[in-house]
Amino acid sequence: MTAGSAPPAAVIEALEQMDFDITHVYGATEVFGPTCPAPGNGKWDALDAAERARLRRARACRSPVLEFMIVADPETLEELPWDGETIGECMMRGNVVMSGYLKNPKTTAATFRGGWYHTGDLAVRHPDGYIEVKDRLKDIIISGGENISTIEVESVLYRHPSVLEAAVVACPDAHWGEVPCAFIELKPGAPEVSEAAIIDYCRERMARYKVPKKIVFGPLDKTSTGKIQKHILRERAKQLAS
Repeated sequence: MTAGSAPPAAVIEALEQMDFDITHVYGATEVFGPTCPAPGNGKWDALDAAERARLRRARACRSPVLEFMIVADPETLEELPWDGETIGECMMRGNVVMSGYLKNPKTTAATFRGGWYHTGDLAVRHPDGYIEVKDRLKDIIISGGENISTIEVESVLYRHPSVLEAAVVACPDAHWGEVPCAFIELKPGAPEVSEAAIIDYCRERMARYKVPKKIVFGPLDKTSTGKIQKHILRERAKQLAS
């Protein structure tokens, strides 16, 4: 079982090749933790490993202990279509959702606008009911009016044979407002790879506006538990831009 953030499809695929049966669970401390599992779908078994891993990554469904989970417009609270394309905020309601933050009524009121727990995660809902998390609301990159999911770009980077870990953040840009900047740690002993080579690799696999404009090699800033600290990487990106 894996939780905390959506693992790249390449990681799920590699683990399945070693006979691990991986289940991704989605949730938050505010909703009891791993509230929303992503159990395998019997229809996925016949797919090739790469496609099956892509489907299992970042998807979740409502568990029996959670009464409601929707993808809705964060302002109007109107539930959005189950079309796998319309992006909104994932919201939850039910008995496993906390009643509020201790001695913090201001944050509690903001987090529970309209009677829903606002997760701060941007997601889409597919016709089969699965919710796919696209990005954190604070992590999404808006470049020239286009929304770029950092998770999507990171998933491509993780498939590069020399990449051990990758994190993508927004970098200020005078023309586009902000552009993707990728921080990459290479695998020990892997062949050296240049910034231009990584950018070319991305250009072959995604829309041009999603391609990172800057690649920074080296160890990633992490917490004591191994979580990548994107707020530090964002500050480093700002320094690079200036």
